Amino acid sequence: MSISFTSSIISRLKRDIAEIDRQIVQNKSKAAKINAKIKQLQKDKPDGSSPADQSKLTQIKKLSAKADQLTESQTDLAKQLSVKNAELRLQLAKGK
Repeated sequence: MSISFTSSIISRLKRDIAEIDRQIVQNKSKAAKINAKIKQLQKDKPDGSSPADQSKLTQIKKLSAKADQLTESQTDLAKQLSVKNAELRLQLAKGK
């Protein structure tokens, strides 16, 4: 392969890695906000007897599901990041 071809692959991988890093940071921020909201709702200790308590419990369940989705997304992003970093190391080794 030519040096310019390898350089373009390296540049693309670096951009991909930066994008995955950005997504990881965004997901961590979203997860922190969701967990704070869940804690705030749980602080009131709804017992489920009133309609307002039922609403809080439903909201907690929805937020917990969203937090679980973010956790799964973080796992997927971490795998992608690992693969991209491995590809980058391989390309850097080829470029030498």
